[in-house]
Amino acid sequence: MGALLLSVNLGTPREAAWAEIGRTSIDKQPVAGPVLARRLGLDGDQISDRRHHGGVDQAVYAFAREDLDLWAADLGEEVRDGQFGENLTTSGIDVNEAEVGERWLVGDAVLEVASVRIPCNDFKNWMGRCGYDNRAWVRRFTETGRPGPYLRVVQEGLIRAGDEITVSHRPGHGVTVSTMFRALTTDHALLPELLRVDGLPVKARERAEKYVASLA
Repeated sequence: MGALLLSVNLGTPREAAWAEIGRTSIDKQPVAGPVLARRLGLDGDQISDRRHHGGVDQAVYAFAREDLDLWAADLGEEVRDGQFGENLTTSGIDVNEAEVGERWLVGDAVLEVASVRIPCNDFKNWMGRCGYDNRAWVRRFTETGRPGPYLRVVQEGLIRAGDEITVSHRPGHGVTVSTMFRALTTDHALLPELLRVDGLPVKARERAEKYVASLA
């Protein structure tokens, strides 16, 4: 079986005293039927914290079912699709070995790997609220180096659970989602590698350039 979109998950803002800004949209739930992927996100999905989330480079968040299963084994409890706040739960594709700038055909849409999810305390608190062992959650999640990518919507279109995921373009520079995540979190010596990526998000490019300048 090839790569598939297992579920499309949407969330809306909810009041949450444990969230940094007092509300959160991390509770993504699978939906039936087609969903329109637009330049700034999926129809029906609403962002709460626009300071840290959203925008063209964080329009859609994907996470692999295989990685959710690994976490389920680690946590000793089932982890449902959408539990990690992902919009797309995938199967049959290693989303963390995707290159930054790689493009996927999904339904009528074209999606492009753009950035990575950096875990925060809201994520930790959410896992705790759901009954999971969230001790040192940010550190544990970071140490795995498998964060899942944020995607740009290059071509708007309808997507739905069951759609095939086809890699239509791979840049060939070798800078993967995991590489980018490690560069921004645990291994700053990798930051210069990010400068090989065309269309790198502004903040990531600025961090990489600042690091390179510090070596001069």
